[in-house]
Amino acid sequence: MKNPYRYSFDNKRYQTMNYYLKSKYNCKIAKVPLNAHFTCPNRDGTKSIGGCTFCSSKGSGDSVLGFNENVMEQYEIGLSRMKRKWPDCKGFAYFQSYSNTYAPFSVLKDLYDPFFEKEDVFGICIATRADCIDDEFLEYLDKKSVLKETWIELGLQSIHEDTMDLCNRCHNTKIVYDIIQKIKKTHIKCCVHIMNSLPYESKEKMIETAEWVAHSNCDAIKIHMLHLIQGTQMANDYLKNPFPLLSKEEYIDIVVSQLEILPESMIIERLTGDGIASDLIAPDWTIKKTIVLNDIDKEMVKRNTWQGKYYKKNL
Repeated sequence: MKNPYRYSFDNKRYQTMNYYLKSKYNCKIAKVPLNAHFTCPNRDGTKSIGGCTFCSSKGSGDSVLGFNENVMEQYEIGLSRMKRKWPDCKGFAYFQSYSNTYAPFSVLKDLYDPFFEKEDVFGICIATRADCIDDEFLEYLDKKSVLKETWIELGLQSIHEDTMDLCNRCHNTKIVYDIIQKIKKTHIKCCVHIMNSLPYESKEKMIETAEWVAHSNCDAIKIHMLHLIQGTQMANDYLKNPFPLLSKEEYIDIVVSQLEILPESMIIERLTGDGIASDLIAPDWTIKKTIVLNDIDKEMVKRNTWQGKYYKKNL
């Protein structure tokens, strides 16, 4: 078993993104969320309309400042705000909203080239869907990643096809796995998003999803709690026919169990989400993000556990 206090300057029993970045760059790195004005194939009618049923009208980009501004202006606005909190921080451009590879290659190249060339951009993170990445773009990004650290973030949410059919993801889990293996043959890093408390999923199913990620060969994971956001299809369905949602205590128990089976080398980018309080229908406890994170830390101490404690390399 590894030392549970390895990530000591963060005072955590898991490897945070802050730990990874600060160890690498010796300074604070701030991710600046951006909206590049894309859409998704299950929003525009190519595969479906309406998007994933849990996704807000802003395509999960609710934290983007200057949402409708030019994307470079968004970066400047966002980085300026970050510097008010961390004056010496460096910025990563985080293309967060919608599917940021869902366009012809020429459009993508024109979008990303200036950010690879911009001096005050230290890295680039691109959130997208696994079914919106082709070999031409991966080859381009692989070459560019030599200049700056480059990440692709993939929305998996759950490995269980019945759950994701209900969520209208419109592609299967194998597509996600196959893209991760392609990414791992490049210099690009890969982060996978999962979501706890999706409709009718048991604790066992949520653990199975984390175990899949543990052995997927990705570099990082984001763990979210389901937020029911006003105006989304899932929130509308919930108001008509409520389904069980995890309590704070249940969520913390599951997250700690998921951390225990993830490899120690995997970066933990997020352990809960950021729902806008005015738009949140349920669960109310998610608004107090700091309390949730602190309680996860306390539970890990109580259990005398840490990330990777029960990770099995070969299943």
